Amino acid sequence: MLTLFAVARTFTPDSTLLVVASMGASAVLLFAVPHGPLSQPWQLIMGHLTAAVIGVTCQRLVNDAMLAAALAVGATVLIMRITNSIHPPGGATALTAVVGGPDVIQLGYLYVVTPVLLNLAIMLAIAIVFNYVFDWRRYPARLSAAPPKEVPATADEFTHADLVYALSEMDTFMDVSEHDLLRIYDLAFQHRYELRGWQPPVLRPGRSYSNGRYGSDWQVREIIAIDPVGHDGRHIVTYRIVAGAGRRRVAKCGLLEFGRWARYGVIRNENSWQRIDGNH
Repeated sequence: MLTLFAVARTFTPDSTLLVVASMGASAVLLFAVPHGPLSQPWQLIMGHLTAAVIGVTCQRLVNDAMLAAALAVGATVLIMRITNSIHPPGGATALTAVVGGPDVIQLGYLYVVTPVLLNLAIMLAIAIVFNYVFDWRRYPARLSAAPPKEVPATADEFTHADLVYALSEMDTFMDVSEHDLLRIYDLAFQHRYELRGWQPPVLRPGRSYSNGRYGSDWQVREIIAIDPVGHDGRHIVTYRIVAGAGRRRVAKCGLLEFGRWARYGVIRNENSWQRIDGNH
């Protein structure tokens, strides 16, 4: 930001006129989350430039400042979505074009060139140089020296603890929770099984199964019955939730759905549930 003010001062004594406040939010993304999808050059440049053009246009065509501001931000979000250039600070760039005061309004479409484009060029150059100093912080992300390795299809199944460890070893921030990451993991394995012609494990009425999750997502379900439906080989599983979220509730689902959910069989061992070795 100091560089932005220094360059702006060469254009006018009032340096704040040529520094858009939203650049502070962009700086957080570029230097704290350089690998994030919202921080990449396309999102940074197109997000701000689109917002600036839309903001100035709304300011000039709509007399009511409140309505113009709302339209500017709303239209900016829509265009960002369409052009895959979502960059949250751009919303503030559009808003500044409308409510930035007489000096900003007087600039008209020059606002798109300076300060916005000027600020972007400076920030982008600094971000590339700064992140290049560190091997693990290449920017843009496609310059990363260590692309993700493809996991062999025969690799053993990893666990929740492995996912947490992998996150802790990455020197970057990712806006994804452990729950979301586990969901991604489950979907990936589901796709893998489907490509291999996956069939549900052997499930038996009266047996209990767990999804192997942690915390509030953990459940144990006891199969009450497995009934055929129609003549296409489909089956419906009726089960009772005996532990975890929704305890004592009875529900139904397809055999394939239950098979994907059930990670392993369990038996009651005093006050805890013990995993049964081997297949379900």
